[in-house]
Amino acid sequence: MKILCLYIKKRLQSVDIIRIGGVPEHFNLPIHLALESGAFDETGIKVVWNTYEGGTGEMTDALENDDCDICAVLTEGIVSNILKGSASKIVSGYVKSPLTWGVHTGIDNPLDNYDAIYDKRIAISRFGSGSHLMPIVDSLMKDKKIDESQFKVVKSLQGAIESLNSLETDVFYWEKYTTKPLVQQNILRKIGEYVTPWPCFVLAASNKITKEKPKQISKVLRIIHKSCAQFMENEAAVDLVSERYNIKKEDASKWYHATEWATDGWVSNKVLKNVVYILAEAGIISYVQDTQQLIWQRNSI
Repeated sequence: MKILCLYIKKRLQSVDIIRIGGVPEHFNLPIHLALESGAFDETGIKVVWNTYEGGTGEMTDALENDDCDICAVLTEGIVSNILKGSASKIVSGYVKSPLTWGVHTGIDNPLDNYDAIYDKRIAISRFGSGSHLMPIVDSLMKDKKIDESQFKVVKSLQGAIESLNSLETDVFYWEKYTTKPLVQQNILRKIGEYVTPWPCFVLAASNKITKEKPKQISKVLRIIHKSCAQFMENEAAVDLVSERYNIKKEDASKWYHATEWATDGWVSNKVLKNVVYILAEAGIISYVQDTQQLIWQRNSI
């Protein structure tokens, strides 16, 4: 018995474990389907999923603190984070379509004009998250200005619901199909939408894991790309999204047919230049010419 336990312990120690993180939203269903099908196990790699309700800001912290290895993060969030010194890199594109943000307020808040939000109190999951960066980018594109003092950290979607409906804050940006059931149930009120001017999600990894396990990361990425390709051809995809994420079938269908996932690791340098330019114009980062520093250089792995 003792010999068997030692054997099992040794086998577990020899298994490569890769931790993947993301928000609990429909965009990450291809990764969950790959996990459920055992696709990662076939490579000899044990993939563990971590859920981050705090969004991109929480995930960039997790990469920095070695609490996760790869995360599906908002493009603007990881670009900003890397250029501010985070020890991580973009390792692949993920969702090639832009993200449509719903702009929300509390049920009893008298605010009803999207154009009147830019001097209001804004709930954010945390600094550096999409809910923080997008209002700044949105205001820039409309020649408005938001002051950092307007932001209040609420940690999560649930925190935003409580903050908005207690009138502690006035505005909250979050992906519109995730919040639509809450709008339909009169838990939140949507007063506008904002579409990002770039592909919404990329996959980012810590420098530690890309240095220590580059071949394993490449294998994991290939499985994700394959699952994304299969998901885009899956006739049951709309039903899966509707059932798993409590989204009405007609909304799941609209979202699915407006969304495209990456099926390879290519990341557009022009897209990164666009993101850097706009974030710099918004005063979030300093402008840099070399965007290749944002991307993991695979060295022909």
